[in-house]
Amino acid sequence: MQKKIAPQTPEFRAEAKFQRTSPQKAKLVLDLIKGQRVEAAINTVMFTNKRMAPVVEKVLRSAVANAQHLSDERGLDIDVDNLIVKTAIANEGPRMKRIRPAPMGRAFRYQRRIAHIIITVAEKKSATKVTDTAAPATKAAGRKPAAKKAAAKKAAAKKAPAKKSAAKKTAAA
Repeated sequence: MQKKIAPQTPEFRAEAKFQRTSPQKAKLVLDLIKGQRVEAAINTVMFTNKRMAPVVEKVLRSAVANAQHLSDERGLDIDVDNLIVKTAIANEGPRMKRIRPAPMGRAFRYQRRIAHIIITVAEKKSATKVTDTAAPATKAAGRKPAAKKAAAKKAAAKKAPAKKSAAKKTAAA
C-alpha cells in the first residue's frame, strides 16, 4: 500500500550571523513575531523598543525578499501577502572571552555572547475551516473532564461525613 505524500509548502529563510547580543535578548523580540502574518510581524517589530528590533526587522524583510526572488526563479505561485513567520530562533554563536581588571592585580574573565538570528517564512495553508470546526470540539471536550472531577470531589466530600456520623452512632450505642 502506497502512502500519499502531501505537497509541502516551501519555506524561505534568512539569517543574520554574529550579532553582538545575547541569544536570550534576541529571543525576547523573536517571540513576539512567531506565528504572525509577515505584515503584522513587521509592524510589531517596528514599534518594539528593543535594541535588536531593527536587526530582526531587517532579517524578516530579507526572508520576504528571498520568498519573492525564489518563487519567481522556480516558478512557484507564492502570495507574499499570505506569508507567516513559521520559525524565529536565535542560536548561540562563538563567545568572545574578555578580561576585567580586579583588585590587587587580579583579573576576572567574562564572556561576550553572540547570536545567530534565523527567521523562516512560509505560506499559510488555506484550510481555515478545519481549524474553526475543531476548536469548539476541543473546548467542549476540555470542559467535560473538569465537570467529572468536580462531581467526583463532591461525592467524596459527602461520603466522608457519613462515615464519621456512623462511627459516632456505634460509639454511643
